[in-house]
Amino acid sequence: MVDHHEESLPAAAGASDEPSPLISSRFLFVDVAAQRAKQLRRGALLRVERHLSGPHKLERLAMEEVKQQLVQYTVPEGYLGKGDGR
Repeated sequence: MVDHHEESLPAAAGASDEPSPLISSRFLFVDVAAQRAKQLRRGALLRVERHLSGPHKLERLAMEEVKQQLVQYTVPEGYLGKGDGR
């Protein structure tokens, strides 16, 4: 099934099915999860199972997707993960 509501994250157009690299920078994690939460708010389909005892906020669900490496992303050239590098 194709999700027509899902816009591109900072991700490659030809994203493969292999998992994204594990994010070690908390700044990059927040950036990717925030973009994914925005997609979810606009109607994108979840990539994780929603459990009754689990998180209900889209931001938490987006973070879980990123933790499980279900979100494809690319890092812009020169990105340091800490604001503007100062």
